[in-house]
Amino acid sequence: MQDTNSKLKNVKNDRLSIKIVSNNNPYLSSDIQQKLLQPRKLTSYFMVLIDSGSITYNLDLQDITLAEGHLLFAMPDQFFTPPPKNADLKYFKVLFDENTLALLPQQYPFLVNPLNSQTIIFDNATRERVRKVFEILNQILHIDEHPTDTEIILAYLNSLLAELNSAYFENKEPLNILNTNLSKFIEFKLVVETHLTEQPSVNAIAEKLALTTNSLYRIVKEYSGVSPKDFFTKRLVIEAQRKLQYSNLSVKELAYELGFNDPDYFSRFFKKCTGKSISEFLDGQQDSSRQ
Repeated sequence: MQDTNSKLKNVKNDRLSIKIVSNNNPYLSSDIQQKLLQPRKLTSYFMVLIDSGSITYNLDLQDITLAEGHLLFAMPDQFFTPPPKNADLKYFKVLFDENTLALLPQQYPFLVNPLNSQTIIFDNATRERVRKVFEILNQILHIDEHPTDTEIILAYLNSLLAELNSAYFENKEPLNILNTNLSKFIEFKLVVETHLTEQPSVNAIAEKLALTTNSLYRIVKEYSGVSPKDFFTKRLVIEAQRKLQYSNLSVKELAYELGFNDPDYFSRFFKKCTGKSISEFLDGQQDSSRQ
Protein backbone atom coordinates (compact mmCIF):
# COMPACT_ATOMS: atom_id res chain seq x y z
CA MET A 1 0.00 0.00 0.00
CA GLN A 2 2.89 2.34 0.70
CA ASP A 3 4.10 1.90 -2.88
CA THR A 4 0.61 2.65 -4.17
CA ASN A 5 0.33 5.80 -2.07
CA SER A 6 3.70 6.93 -3.41
CA LYS A 7 2.45 6.40 -6.96
CA LEU A 8 -0.68 8.39 -6.19
CA LYS A 9 1.34 11.34 -4.96
CA ASN A 10 3.29 11.33 -8.20
CA VAL A 11 0.16 11.54 -10.37
CA LYS A 12 -2.09 13.56 -8.08
CA ASN A 13 -2.04 16.59 -10.35
CA ASP A 14 -1.94 14.65 -13.60
CA ARG A 15 -4.95 13.69 -15.67
CA LEU A 16 -5.77 10.00 -15.37
CA SER A 17 -6.37 8.09 -18.56
CA ILE A 18 -9.95 7.15 -17.70
CA LYS A 19 -13.12 8.07 -19.60
CA ILE A 20 -16.77 7.35 -18.95
CA VAL A 21 -19.66 7.73 -21.41
CA SER A 22 -23.41 7.14 -21.13
CA ASN A 23 -26.52 7.81 -23.18
CA ASN A 24 -26.97 10.97 -21.07
CA ASN A 25 -23.34 11.93 -21.60
CA PRO A 26 -22.39 10.77 -25.13
CA TYR A 27 -19.25 11.56 -27.09
CA LEU A 28 -19.54 15.25 -27.93
CA SER A 29 -18.54 15.31 -31.58
CA SER A 30 -20.42 13.46 -34.31
CA ASP A 31 -17.05 13.04 -36.06
CA ILE A 32 -15.68 11.33 -32.96
CA GLN A 33 -18.77 9.14 -32.72
CA GLN A 34 -18.41 8.08 -36.36
CA LYS A 35 -14.71 7.34 -35.88
CA LEU A 36 -15.44 5.23 -32.82
CA LEU A 37 -17.85 3.07 -34.83
CA GLN A 38 -14.97 1.88 -37.01
CA PRO A 39 -13.26 -1.46 -36.28
CA ARG A 40 -10.18 -0.82 -34.21
CA LYS A 41 -7.55 -2.40 -32.03
CA LEU A 42 -8.18 -1.45 -28.43
CA THR A 43 -5.43 0.34 -26.56
CA SER A 44 -7.37 0.49 -23.27
CA TYR A 45 -9.65 -1.68 -21.20
CA PHE A 46 -13.25 -1.16 -22.27
CA MET A 47 -16.39 -1.99 -20.29
CA VAL A 48 -20.05 -1.35 -21.07
CA LEU A 49 -23.00 -1.95 -18.74
CA ILE A 50 -26.42 -2.22 -20.40
CA ASP A 51 -28.98 -0.51 -18.16
CA SER A 52 -31.92 -1.16 -20.49
CA GLY A 53 -32.38 -2.40 -24.04
CA SER A 54 -30.12 -4.74 -25.99
CA ILE A 55 -27.26 -4.39 -28.46
CA THR A 56 -24.66 -6.50 -30.29
CA TYR A 57 -20.93 -5.80 -30.26
CA ASN A 58 -18.29 -7.55 -32.35
CA LEU A 59 -15.19 -8.59 -30.44
CA ASP A 60 -12.39 -10.46 -32.20
CA LEU A 61 -14.75 -11.24 -35.09
CA GLN A 62 -17.38 -12.74 -32.75
CA ASP A 63 -20.81 -11.15 -32.25
CA ILE A 64 -21.75 -10.71 -28.59
CA THR A 65 -25.32 -9.69 -27.79
CA LEU A 66 -25.93 -7.87 -24.52
CA ALA A 67 -29.26 -7.38 -22.78
CA GLU A 68 -30.39 -5.47 -19.71
CA GLY A 69 -28.11 -6.12 -16.74
CA HIS A 70 -25.25 -7.50 -18.86
CA LEU A 71 -21.70 -6.15 -18.87
CA LEU A 72 -19.08 -6.69 -21.58
CA PHE A 73 -15.40 -6.15 -20.89
CA ALA A 74 -12.65 -6.08 -23.49
CA MET A 75 -8.90 -5.90 -23.18
CA PRO A 76 -6.06 -4.03 -24.90
CA ASP A 77 -5.05 -5.48 -28.28
CA GLN A 78 -8.43 -7.05 -28.96
CA PHE A 79 -10.17 -6.00 -32.18
CA PHE A 80 -13.44 -4.31 -31.47
CA THR A 81 -16.33 -3.13 -33.64
CA PRO A 82 -19.06 -1.18 -31.81
CA PRO A 83 -22.62 -1.19 -33.16
CA PRO A 84 -24.47 1.82 -34.58
CA LYS A 85 -26.15 4.12 -32.09
CA ASN A 86 -29.38 2.76 -30.61
CA ALA A 87 -31.76 5.47 -29.38
CA ASP A 88 -33.58 3.11 -27.01
CA LEU A 89 -30.40 1.90 -25.31
CA LYS A 90 -29.37 3.07 -21.83
CA TYR A 91 -25.79 2.27 -20.89
CA PHE A 92 -22.57 3.23 -19.15
CA LYS A 93 -19.13 2.80 -20.73
CA VAL A 94 -15.76 3.17 -19.07
CA LEU A 95 -12.29 3.07 -20.62
CA PHE A 96 -8.95 3.12 -18.75
CA ASP A 97 -5.40 2.19 -19.64
CA GLU A 98 -2.72 -0.05 -18.12
CA ASN A 99 -1.06 2.89 -16.36
CA THR A 100 -4.28 3.74 -14.54
CA LEU A 101 -4.78 0.08 -13.62
CA ALA A 102 -1.25 -0.06 -12.19
CA LEU A 103 -2.19 2.64 -9.64
CA LEU A 104 -4.78 0.43 -7.97
CA PRO A 105 -3.86 -1.37 -4.73
CA GLN A 106 -4.59 -4.90 -5.95
CA GLN A 107 -4.82 -7.09 -9.05
CA TYR A 108 -8.01 -8.33 -10.70
CA PRO A 109 -7.59 -11.73 -12.36
CA PHE A 110 -10.85 -11.43 -14.32
CA LEU A 111 -9.13 -8.86 -16.55
CA VAL A 112 -7.11 -11.61 -18.25
CA ASN A 113 -10.36 -13.56 -18.79
CA PRO A 114 -9.25 -16.93 -17.35
CA LEU A 115 -12.73 -18.44 -17.82
CA ASN A 116 -12.95 -17.32 -21.47
CA SER A 117 -16.18 -15.40 -21.02
CA GLN A 118 -16.13 -11.65 -21.54
CA THR A 119 -19.69 -11.01 -20.44
CA ILE A 120 -20.91 -10.77 -16.86
CA ILE A 121 -24.57 -11.11 -15.88
CA PHE A 122 -25.42 -9.62 -12.48
CA ASP A 123 -28.00 -10.50 -9.89
CA ASN A 124 -30.28 -7.58 -8.99
CA ALA A 125 -28.38 -6.48 -5.88
CA THR A 126 -24.96 -6.53 -7.57
CA ARG A 127 -26.31 -4.82 -10.66
CA GLU A 128 -27.64 -1.95 -8.55
CA ARG A 129 -24.31 -1.51 -6.76
CA VAL A 130 -22.37 -1.60 -10.05
CA ARG A 131 -24.78 0.89 -11.61
CA LYS A 132 -24.31 3.28 -8.67
CA VAL A 133 -20.53 3.18 -9.05
CA PHE A 134 -20.87 3.97 -12.77
CA GLU A 135 -23.18 6.88 -11.88
CA ILE A 136 -20.70 8.24 -9.35
CA LEU A 137 -17.79 8.00 -11.80
CA ASN A 138 -19.92 9.75 -14.39
CA GLN A 139 -20.71 12.52 -11.92
CA ILE A 140 -17.17 13.14 -10.71
CA LEU A 141 -15.65 12.96 -14.20
CA HIS A 142 -18.27 14.95 -16.11
CA ILE A 143 -20.84 16.72 -13.93
CA ASP A 144 -19.04 18.14 -10.90
CA GLU A 145 -17.69 21.65 -11.47
CA HIS A 146 -14.52 21.17 -9.44
CA PRO A 147 -11.85 18.55 -10.25
CA THR A 148 -11.93 15.47 -8.05
CA ASP A 149 -8.75 14.16 -6.42
CA THR A 150 -7.05 11.28 -8.17
CA GLU A 151 -7.35 9.14 -5.04
CA ILE A 152 -11.15 9.39 -5.10
CA ILE A 153 -11.43 8.49 -8.78
CA LEU A 154 -9.17 5.49 -8.27
CA ALA A 155 -11.12 4.42 -5.19
CA TYR A 156 -14.34 4.20 -7.20
CA LEU A 157 -12.60 2.45 -10.10
CA ASN A 158 -11.16 0.00 -7.59
CA SER A 159 -14.65 -0.57 -6.14
CA LEU A 160 -16.06 -1.19 -9.62
CA LEU A 161 -13.39 -3.73 -10.54
CA ALA A 162 -13.83 -5.51 -7.20
CA GLU A 163 -17.54 -5.96 -7.93
CA LEU A 164 -16.83 -7.20 -11.46
CA ASN A 165 -14.12 -9.60 -10.30
CA SER A 166 -16.45 -11.11 -7.71
CA ALA A 167 -19.34 -11.45 -10.17
CA TYR A 168 -17.08 -12.95 -12.85
CA PHE A 169 -15.96 -15.81 -10.59
CA GLU A 170 -19.27 -16.30 -8.76
CA ASN A 171 -20.07 -20.02 -8.40
CA LYS A 172 -17.04 -20.83 -10.53
CA GLU A 173 -13.85 -20.33 -8.56
CA PRO A 174 -12.64 -19.06 -5.17
CA LEU A 175 -11.67 -15.43 -5.46
CA ASN A 176 -8.27 -15.74 -3.81
CA ILE A 177 -5.75 -14.61 -6.41
CA LEU A 178 -3.20 -16.88 -4.73
CA ASN A 179 -5.19 -19.96 -5.74
CA THR A 180 -2.35 -21.95 -7.30
CA ASN A 181 -4.14 -23.34 -10.34
CA LEU A 182 -5.78 -20.02 -11.24
CA SER A 183 -2.50 -18.15 -10.83
CA LYS A 184 -0.69 -20.65 -13.04
CA PHE A 185 -3.39 -20.44 -15.69
CA ILE A 186 -3.11 -16.66 -15.71
CA GLU A 187 0.65 -17.02 -16.05
CA PHE A 188 0.10 -19.44 -18.93
CA LYS A 189 -2.16 -16.95 -20.74
CA LEU A 190 0.42 -14.20 -20.28
CA VAL A 191 3.17 -16.43 -21.68
CA VAL A 192 0.97 -17.22 -24.68
CA GLU A 193 0.36 -13.52 -25.31
CA THR A 194 4.00 -12.54 -24.83
CA HIS A 195 5.54 -15.32 -26.91
CA LEU A 196 2.76 -15.96 -29.42
CA THR A 197 4.80 -15.36 -32.56
CA GLU A 198 7.71 -17.42 -31.23
CA GLN A 199 5.40 -20.47 -31.13
CA PRO A 200 7.10 -22.13 -28.14
CA SER A 201 6.48 -25.82 -27.52
CA VAL A 202 4.22 -26.98 -24.71
CA ASN A 203 7.30 -28.40 -22.98
CA ALA A 204 9.02 -25.01 -23.14
CA ILE A 205 5.97 -23.25 -21.69
CA ALA A 206 5.67 -25.82 -18.89
CA GLU A 207 9.35 -25.36 -18.05
CA LYS A 208 8.96 -21.58 -17.98
CA LEU A 209 6.07 -21.97 -15.50
CA ALA A 210 7.96 -24.52 -13.38
CA LEU A 211 5.33 -27.17 -14.13
CA THR A 212 5.37 -30.65 -15.58
CA THR A 213 3.63 -31.00 -18.93
CA ASN A 214 0.96 -33.14 -17.24
CA SER A 215 0.30 -30.44 -14.63
CA LEU A 216 0.10 -27.76 -17.29
CA TYR A 217 -2.32 -29.88 -19.31
CA ARG A 218 -4.55 -30.43 -16.26
CA ILE A 219 -4.63 -26.72 -15.31
CA VAL A 220 -5.27 -25.41 -18.82
CA LYS A 221 -7.94 -28.06 -19.40
CA GLU A 222 -9.60 -27.12 -16.10
CA TYR A 223 -10.01 -23.45 -17.01
CA SER A 224 -10.31 -23.46 -20.79
CA GLY A 225 -11.69 -26.89 -21.62
CA VAL A 226 -8.92 -27.53 -24.16
CA SER A 227 -5.31 -28.71 -24.11
CA PRO A 228 -2.41 -26.21 -23.95
CA LYS A 229 -1.58 -26.94 -27.61
CA ASP A 230 -5.18 -26.37 -28.73
CA PHE A 231 -5.38 -23.19 -26.62
CA PHE A 232 -2.23 -21.83 -28.24
CA THR A 233 -3.42 -22.81 -31.70
CA LYS A 234 -6.79 -21.13 -31.19
CA ARG A 235 -5.10 -17.93 -30.02
CA LEU A 236 -2.74 -17.98 -32.99
CA VAL A 237 -5.66 -18.39 -35.39
CA ILE A 238 -7.48 -15.45 -33.78
CA GLU A 239 -4.38 -13.31 -34.26
CA ALA A 240 -4.15 -14.40 -37.90
CA GLN A 241 -7.82 -13.51 -38.45
CA ARG A 242 -7.33 -10.11 -36.80
CA LYS A 243 -4.38 -9.23 -38.99
CA LEU A 244 -5.95 -10.60 -42.17
CA GLN A 245 -8.96 -8.34 -41.70
CA TYR A 246 -7.40 -5.24 -40.19
CA SER A 247 -3.85 -5.00 -41.56
CA ASN A 248 -2.43 -4.54 -45.03
CA LEU A 249 0.06 -7.39 -44.74
CA SER A 250 0.34 -9.90 -47.55
CA VAL A 251 -0.17 -13.56 -46.70
CA LYS A 252 3.58 -14.10 -46.96
CA GLU A 253 4.36 -11.16 -44.66
CA LEU A 254 1.73 -12.28 -42.18
CA ALA A 255 3.06 -15.84 -42.13
CA TYR A 256 6.54 -14.60 -41.21
CA GLU A 257 5.17 -12.15 -38.63
CA LEU A 258 3.30 -14.98 -36.89
CA GLY A 259 6.40 -17.17 -36.74
CA PHE A 260 5.80 -19.44 -39.75
CA ASN A 261 8.84 -20.08 -41.94
CA ASP A 262 6.74 -21.38 -44.82
CA PRO A 263 3.80 -19.25 -46.09
CA ASP A 264 2.29 -22.30 -47.82
CA TYR A 265 2.29 -24.20 -44.54
CA PHE A 266 0.64 -21.20 -42.86
CA SER A 267 -2.12 -21.26 -45.48
CA ARG A 268 -2.70 -24.99 -44.90
CA PHE A 269 -2.64 -24.44 -41.13
CA PHE A 270 -5.25 -21.67 -41.41
CA LYS A 271 -7.59 -23.80 -43.52
CA LYS A 272 -7.21 -26.82 -41.23
CA CYS A 273 -8.09 -24.73 -38.16
CA THR A 274 -10.91 -22.63 -39.63
CA GLY A 275 -12.31 -24.82 -42.40
CA LYS A 276 -11.79 -21.96 -44.84
CA SER A 277 -8.95 -20.89 -47.06
CA ILE A 278 -7.55 -17.41 -46.46
CA SER A 279 -9.29 -16.07 -49.57
CA GLU A 280 -12.60 -17.63 -48.48
CA PHE A 281 -12.23 -16.05 -45.04
CA LEU A 282 -11.55 -12.61 -46.51
CA ASP A 283 -14.44 -12.90 -48.97
CA GLY A 284 -16.75 -13.81 -46.07
CA GLN A 285 -15.65 -10.78 -44.05
CA GLN A 286 -16.21 -8.46 -47.01
CA ASP A 287 -19.69 -9.92 -47.59
CA SER A 288 -20.69 -9.42 -43.95
CA SER A 289 -19.39 -5.83 -43.95
CA ARG A 290 -21.67 -5.02 -46.90
CA GLN A 291 -24.82 -6.29 -45.17
